[in-house]
Amino acid sequence: MLAAGSLYDRAVTLSAQPEAQVRAVFWDFGGVVLTSPFEAFNRFERERGLPLDTIRTINATNPDDNAWARFERSDIDATGFDEAFAHDARRAGHAIRGAEVLALLRGDIRPEMVRALDQVRAAGYLMACLTNNMSGGDGRTESATDPRQSEINEVMTRFHAVIESSKVGVRKPETRFYEIACESVGVSPNECVFLDDLGINLKPAAAMGMRTIKVVSARQALDELSSILDLTLG
Repeated sequence: MLAAGSLYDRAVTLSAQPEAQVRAVFWDFGGVVLTSPFEAFNRFERERGLPLDTIRTINATNPDDNAWARFERSDIDATGFDEAFAHDARRAGHAIRGAEVLALLRGDIRPEMVRALDQVRAAGYLMACLTNNMSGGDGRTESATDPRQSEINEVMTRFHAVIESSKVGVRKPETRFYEIACESVGVSPNECVFLDDLGINLKPAAAMGMRTIKVVSARQALDELSSILDLTLG
């Protein structure tokens, strides 16, 4: 339970008041700046003759303490995730190693989103990337000389702050994760817009007072953000 007078408590009070001026835009990484890994999950499932969304279902079971959650908090490493995910999969009646799942996380950079990052920052908004990630495997490669990693590192320079679950020890949708993001750029929740491709991650942010956008496609998300910020994006 959060202490009285916490950022969350203040945000609940503020959310009942007229909307504040937006000062910051928060962006998820995979599924927003990168294409969604869910497409790769479904391709893998079709190839293996598994029901569609098997991997997502495993990840949604016991979501606070399953292999995925523990890896995103850095409670286990990549080797531990390999076995822990295999255990979760066996309980669901499937044979899938964690290492196989990690190999599916390399999404492609969406150039229209990168252009929007530049446009939003140039307009004077504070920018943060809020990502649930994994040390040793989150769609970002381990090699500093990998050309793809260099491209991702260059994208990351657009943000004033990058909040990574593997480094802060909490993850979306835990409230503390969003508090850390707000603290990192010095804003209140009701001064923020947050883009994520998962509704479960948007609900607590909205409860704190943030405006939220569920990213179904890049164009849809940018149209909604354009309307909120009164900017032409993409």
